[in-house]
Amino acid sequence: MSYTHSICRFYEEIAKRGGGINTTVQAVRASSFEELINLIKPRVEHFISHGITTLEIKSGYGLNFEDERKLLQVINFLNEIYPIDIVPTFLGAHTFPKEFKDNRQGYVYEIINKMIPHFAEQKLAEFCDGFCEATAFSANEIDEIFSAAVQSGLKLKLHTEQFNSVGGLDIALKHKAVSVDHLEVIKDEDIPKLGKSDTVSVLLPGVSFFLNHTYAPARKLIEQNAIVALATDFNPGSSHISSLSLIMSLAALKMQMTIEETISAVTINAAKALCRENSIGSIEIGKKADFAVFDTVDYSDIVYSVGNNLNCMTIKDGKVIYQN
Repeated sequence: MSYTHSICRFYEEIAKRGGGINTTVQAVRASSFEELINLIKPRVEHFISHGITTLEIKSGYGLNFEDERKLLQVINFLNEIYPIDIVPTFLGAHTFPKEFKDNRQGYVYEIINKMIPHFAEQKLAEFCDGFCEATAFSANEIDEIFSAAVQSGLKLKLHTEQFNSVGGLDIALKHKAVSVDHLEVIKDEDIPKLGKSDTVSVLLPGVSFFLNHTYAPARKLIEQNAIVALATDFNPGSSHISSLSLIMSLAALKMQMTIEETISAVTINAAKALCRENSIGSIEIGKKADFAVFDTVDYSDIVYSVGNNLNCMTIKDGKVIYQN
């Protein structure tokens, strides 16, 4: 048995016992709107201090109508009170909550007929995400959910090919998803599909580091002309890493990405993963003045100073919002 396979079995066992994501779900359901705001505010401020000017936050830890709405309302409130852009993504299809353990189609029905129409109509979410995995949603279930999301006007993202390849990538490409996250176990024969598409491959080396899991094949993806972005995937279960600097270092050291590829992956390609490449992600005439200033004379230090925050100034829309 390979080590990667043993990690998969370990995750499956945790899920069967009602742990993992569902443990966090219990905590979220027990938390008030105000408690969640107070919990997340220091994290947003931390990202700003690291030079982040646009931040995606996903729901996915409520797993019922009321608590997913609560999380999305929290995300939208944070977007109102902070100077950076905070992008809300609905991830109700993260896993099946305990109350629907024996009624998968019942929960899919809730997502399709109750959550998606309401959250789209109220403009609480811009994107609809899902987790296609042996321990989460099947490709057919994601196909149903994505069809409903598109009909409601939501843009699509997908967690896929993390531990198992169960058809999620083809569903994402079928629906022209904006991005696909993870791809640690993507098959070599599937890589050209991404190279021929406009879908961004969002790689998460922090997850691989945190779980001691396989790293996504960044070099193969880049050589096949796939658009590669990087993200922290900061979450309580599989990547409790909030340092984008560390993520960049891991990409260079563990996935053989060059300095330039790594910087592009957290700027212009990351902007494309949020459908904002025409307004941010590079310093060009006509784009917003969103950038970070680093205390170094050599840009390679941003990647090679492992775990260090070299950012000394964060500028959003031409205004200094953080200075060290």
